[in-house]
Amino acid sequence: MNDLLTQLQYPTDPGLVLRKRNTIRKLLLETGEKRVQKKIAILGGSTTHDIREILDLFLLYNGIEATFYECEYNQYYEEVMFNNEELKSFRPDIVWFHTSYRNILHAPDVRDTREEVEAKYEAEIGRFRGMWEKCAAELRCTIIQNNFEYPFYRLLGNKDASDIHGLTNFIQRLNAAFYEYSRSHENFHIHDLNYVAADYGLSRWHDLSAWYLYKYCCRIEAIPCLAHSVARIIKSLYGKNKKGFVLDLDNTLWGGVVGDDGVQNLEIGSETAAAQAYQEFQQYLKAHQGLGVLLNINSKNDRENALAGLAHPEGILREEDFITIKANWNPKSQNMVEIAQELNLLPESLVFVDDNPAEREIVSTQVPHACVAPISCPENYIREIDRAGFFEVTSLSQDDLARTQMYKANAQRVQAAQSFGNYEDYLRSLDMKAEIKPFSAVYMARIAQLTNKSNQFNLTTKRYTQAEIEAVAADLKCITLYGKLTDKFGDNGVVSVMIGRQEKETLHIELFLMSCRVLKRGMEQAMMDELVRLTKERGITQIRGYYYRTPKNSMVAELYRTFGFTLAETHGDDTVWTLDTENYKNLQSIITIEH
Repeated sequence: MNDLLTQLQYPTDPGLVLRKRNTIRKLLLETGEKRVQKKIAILGGSTTHDIREILDLFLLYNGIEATFYECEYNQYYEEVMFNNEELKSFRPDIVWFHTSYRNILHAPDVRDTREEVEAKYEAEIGRFRGMWEKCAAELRCTIIQNNFEYPFYRLLGNKDASDIHGLTNFIQRLNAAFYEYSRSHENFHIHDLNYVAADYGLSRWHDLSAWYLYKYCCRIEAIPCLAHSVARIIKSLYGKNKKGFVLDLDNTLWGGVVGDDGVQNLEIGSETAAAQAYQEFQQYLKAHQGLGVLLNINSKNDRENALAGLAHPEGILREEDFITIKANWNPKSQNMVEIAQELNLLPESLVFVDDNPAEREIVSTQVPHACVAPISCPENYIREIDRAGFFEVTSLSQDDLARTQMYKANAQRVQAAQSFGNYEDYLRSLDMKAEIKPFSAVYMARIAQLTNKSNQFNLTTKRYTQAEIEAVAADLKCITLYGKLTDKFGDNGVVSVMIGRQEKETLHIELFLMSCRVLKRGMEQAMMDELVRLTKERGITQIRGYYYRTPKNSMVAELYRTFGFTLAETHGDDTVWTLDTENYKNLQSIITIEH
């Protein structure tokens, strides 16, 4: 990778990114990568020009090509509340309200009564709530809202945090109200500007010259940090998060080399500073597992020694916490590819963590698009991985929480398949049951998540926010289906999604995707059977399916042919297929379907 592009990985050199922004953008576009196209409106209470340009770089780096709309300085409220036709015609996918504490209009005064402070608080919350609700109703888009950072001074000193007249106290209350609103509105996300400013350092963040001269709410050099933080939310919304760790063992999960030093001499626990660092790192990884992040091992070790190290009494992680354990003497780049294949994921979906810079370099150069965590010393492992933002959470479904168990059950299925000579007999032994129904409110978040995460079995690779999924579900011209699959090993969760749009007697399939972990079990056929059944009920006589080729979805290039579709059009690598519904015969009979 070009050295300039590495500046878009944590840690960045902010000055270099600001100076070389045009060159970096040119390099990103020259890769020819097919990116998700999205429209983002930045409505700022301070100057946003440089922020927008740097945000653009981080989004391009994460596979998102954005078209931007910027309001005039400090016109964020007027843009929404006074029916700006230009903003409406732009039709943003995301509106980001980039406000700061300087945009608080009704700050308390030390002479105010309690009632007057409360009135100011209600006025301020009401102003923002009205803006959000009108934005959601008229633009029907996802909203990102900054919370308020702390000011650069405290009029009341330490009492500023607790007294109702303190600006710090007022900001804390406003932020708490923002969080409460976020919890009850699924397409509304808080950008934690307060944390970003604190992490950067408040004294450095508040550069008064930048404010007085240019009306920037932060130091110019802090802009890459700010833009990266917002980009983390946006790339998470569009499925660009990583899905798992691939972890080294010796001097990564514990101090020492288990094969040489023995389990009893490994550093982990509470006896030394280094031992505490390794133990806390394992706790951090274990917490990620709770979020549905997959843990895997890639270690140059005898398997027996690796398992002995994982059984250390002071360790947090155990053998059963990992989906795949590659403890052998093969090149780690080879293990990395094999782990991805066994998980039915692309290698770029996994984060490789290894203390050895030589091993990191090998994986980085030998595995295309590999993601290698930039770690230095044990006491910094957590900070460095956390700041990189590999696993930014914008929604957390039950499927996320159960992902580790789902993948473990998948491994059991693979093992069970080896005992059958006939694949159909194996499928029947699974006792599969599928729930295939129109989009349901309870699954909207998961459906949106799947549209943004599924890359291989995804025929059009269209991406949707939850707001867009909800709009499609309410559109009477659309047929929507989700597929949920269970078997004797457990619940796979929602694994397939279809969207078809009716035009007279033709249905156009705008989206058809499926999780690769249930590939070739009949679920894709079951989804098509149900879609055809519903089209016949509507009197639809033809279905048109579309395949848009990407570097990742070649596996489904001929999928429609297997369903009995006929190739109708070819546009370069993209194809259009048609099906006469009258002559369609159901394709699968193994899965029991709940309609």
